[in-house]
Amino acid sequence: MKLTAPPVKVAAEELGLEVYQPARIRDPEAVETIRRLGADLLVVVAYGQIIPRSVLSIPKHGAVNVHASLLPRHRGAAPVAGAILAGDAETGVTIMRMDEQLDHGPILASRATAIAAGEDAVALTRRLAEIGSQLLLETADRIDEVKGVEQEHAQATIAPRLSREDGELEWTASASEIDRRVRALQPWPGVTLPTQKGRVKVLKGHVEGDRYVLDVVQLPGKKPAPAKQVLGDA
Repeated sequence: MKLTAPPVKVAAEELGLEVYQPARIRDPEAVETIRRLGADLLVVVAYGQIIPRSVLSIPKHGAVNVHASLLPRHRGAAPVAGAILAGDAETGVTIMRMDEQLDHGPILASRATAIAAGEDAVALTRRLAEIGSQLLLETADRIDEVKGVEQEHAQATIAPRLSREDGELEWTASASEIDRRVRALQPWPGVTLPTQKGRVKVLKGHVEGDRYVLDVVQLPGKKPAPAKQVLGDA
């Protein structure tokens, strides 16, 4: 429960770069500070606020968003989890020109990647970050030339913000549903399932036939451990 700086802020400070972190992007002070910077391009990645027109209109080359899905699929706060929860065979990264609606603007570039069998949200997010950073650089290099393509809005789906309740499962769920949730809800909120030792956090498991088998679990206040060691053969 300790407040810590995000990795981007840490890296920027290590490079001696000035960091400005407003609580609300709509506040007049924040808008004016961004205006004074005179930026050529605004880049937004995994940001939790809708950016107003007063900010989007400031940079000479506009504002782009790096979104971890193949838009218009999985707009919203949890696109990586959304793709795994939906059982998608592939996902990817989209660079879009921003407007004032949620993940709604025209697409400048996209790149797809298959979701590997058993891949969880942590591993997939890491791969998508690498894909997204490269695609962003390629797009920024030709920002004056690339033409945006309107999204097919009728095909849009939403990946809403996750809640703790999303991970509170029962054994009545199908094996495939449990598997998708265990992989999608890493590292937060995580999945818990009832056992003879109470609810345990499930860190890893696999589908075996029509049942879900626990591989690695964690009891409250304890370290992760093999499920057989913690729960026995039950």
